[in-house]
Amino acid sequence: MLAVVKALAYGSDATAIALHLEKIGADYLGVAYAAEGVELRKAGIKIPILVLHPQPENFELCTEFNLEPSLYSKRVLEYFIEHVKRKNSVDFPVHIKFNSGLNRLGFHVNDFDYLVETIADGSLKIKGLFSHLAASEDLNEKGFTLQQIEKFNSFSQKFIQKTGISPILHQSNTSGILNFPEAHFNMVRTGIGLYGFGNDAQYDNNLKPIASLTATISQIHIVKAGESLGYNRGYKAKSTIKTATITIGHADGIDRIYGHGKGYVIINDKQAYILGIVCMDMLMVDITDIDCEEGEEVIIFNENYPAHELAESVGTISYELITGIGPRIKRILKN
Repeated sequence: MLAVVKALAYGSDATAIALHLEKIGADYLGVAYAAEGVELRKAGIKIPILVLHPQPENFELCTEFNLEPSLYSKRVLEYFIEHVKRKNSVDFPVHIKFNSGLNRLGFHVNDFDYLVETIADGSLKIKGLFSHLAASEDLNEKGFTLQQIEKFNSFSQKFIQKTGISPILHQSNTSGILNFPEAHFNMVRTGIGLYGFGNDAQYDNNLKPIASLTATISQIHIVKAGESLGYNRGYKAKSTIKTATITIGHADGIDRIYGHGKGYVIINDKQAYILGIVCMDMLMVDITDIDCEEGEEVIIFNENYPAHELAESVGTISYELITGIGPRIKRILKN
């Protein structure tokens, strides 16, 4: 099991999450960039860390902190071999990424001979060979996903036969784990699933979101018919309403797209829709039919009001909402 803790562990706390995952038996951790892995090593993490999108200018960090880079192109492979040779390093662990159809990163089938020849000098230890599924959550694309699985299986078996190396093989993301057991190989990677989302209502029911986001009512106003509120007079009242100003804004990750009645917060188990334009540090909601007071807690999302529902109200996904929560939001850890 490779647990993905990139992007502050999907907007939470990467160090705390990673330490807990190591404690309960994760085999690997995954980060996007080397700097994220360095923070985990400095926190005392000992288990292997795969850097999914390393950049040549950060290869020094990979070797200094024993981070295993994904090598996904000729340029990156050659740069890293040059780097380890300068360091007089032998058998440094790396993962080779194969592009099975996502067309984002990875070697292609026609790179096979080049790849085998280039790694033959022994300066690298090919610890893993992996790929990434493009649409494993969408069963309408099942045929495409099965093609990806077959391409990766064919490439990896040919690689093993040609080189005599038996690397860890991994292709499944969270939805791949849930929907395509034939793509489990001998390691799987889960990111969003760790944080409580399965990309499918069937699986969401069996997963528990780990994070709650709350704010506070700062002030309550009566806005009369014909009056406006917010920047650019973004909302104009057609009748007298009651509004609450909430202590969170687009600087904290509640983007302006949630404004103009599209997004909402939860106050005393009722949806309070956002009025007008979301401000940098605040937003205003309609509480005309909600009994509440200044100083009360407001729920943005939690286990009972999951982030994916709020995200879907504006046409986005839980990933974007939870990873966008800003650094000034205090993280409170509970056992």
